[in-house]
Amino acid sequence: MTATDDDNAPARKITILGREFTMPRSRGARIAIGVLLTVGGILGFLPILGFWMIPLGLLILSYEFALVRRHRRRFVVWWQRRRRPD
Repeated sequence: MTATDDDNAPARKITILGREFTMPRSRGARIAIGVLLTVGGILGFLPILGFWMIPLGLLILSYEFALVRRHRRRFVVWWQRRRRPD
């Protein structure tokens, strides 16, 4: 894939709590944001940073890496089964 292919690709969107957020078109920027959020979340005991950043960073990284995406999909399936009334 060339740089022009990445520019022509549709913008990826993340849906969190019913709201859609557009992610950067650049793969490198998405990876950097995901890693920074995850690492910042590990430092969640510090002011301003919080543990909420870890799942958000992993969610962003799941759009780039199959291993993380697989775990996200398993979690979504588990969550939907758990919420379904018997």
